[in-house]
Amino acid sequence: MTNVSFDFTDQTVLITGASRGIGAATAQLFAQSGARVVVNYRADQAGAEQVSAAITAAGGQAMPMQGDAGNVDDVRRMMATVGKQWGPVRVLVHNASAINRAYFLDATLDDFDGMFGANVRGPYLMSQLAAQQMIAAGAGGSIIHISTILAQLTIQNRTLYAATKGALESLTRAMALDLARHNIRVNAVAPGLIYTQALRDGISALGEENFTKFIPVKRFGDAHEIASTVAFLASDAASYITGALIPVDGGLGVAEAGPK
Repeated sequence: MTNVSFDFTDQTVLITGASRGIGAATAQLFAQSGARVVVNYRADQAGAEQVSAAITAAGGQAMPMQGDAGNVDDVRRMMATVGKQWGPVRVLVHNASAINRAYFLDATLDDFDGMFGANVRGPYLMSQLAAQQMIAAGAGGSIIHISTILAQLTIQNRTLYAATKGALESLTRAMALDLARHNIRVNAVAPGLIYTQALRDGISALGEENFTKFIPVKRFGDAHEIASTVAFLASDAASYITGALIPVDGGLGVAEAGPK
């Protein structure tokens, strides 16, 4: 666990895709920092309940909440439920994401619609509803979107994934301008190769060393390093930061590709 300290006492924080990996680490850090944390999950109920139980056991407040962050009805239900039970959301972290590994010529329009629905339309609506709660409360707030290094430096067979994350980054900047008048800051974090179970599953057959050798710091990132960046952006320490895209990738985004 990270030793970074922030203060989110009595703030309601909603984190999508929080049953494991980056989302779980982020939920734990906000809870340690005094927040009431909504642990959203789509299908991994056991994971979300485990994260919530760990938070509660440590003296924090957590509420697991099922819902597909890309589904309009689910998004509306979740936002209404959170507002009713815990008051207006003060921090929204949109971490949930769909991925498509189809080759460009094989990806269908249904794939296209599904990916943009999950990775752009869902965050758009949830951010809009969260912002409405923040404005009604009159206290401002913070919205943070989790993007990816692949929005800028993509790889083969990630056409739709890269396109949706690029759109999410543009949405972040545009939202920041529109919401600044309401004291709502909007930023994005772009993780590089973070050592989650999903990453381990994806590279196990290829060997970890074939990836770390291209990273300037020569190691994978840790989910808690993303969580700390998210918490910083949501904190008063980042009160003058909005519309920013923060890469957290060990220098991978600025390195020249090729054998070292």
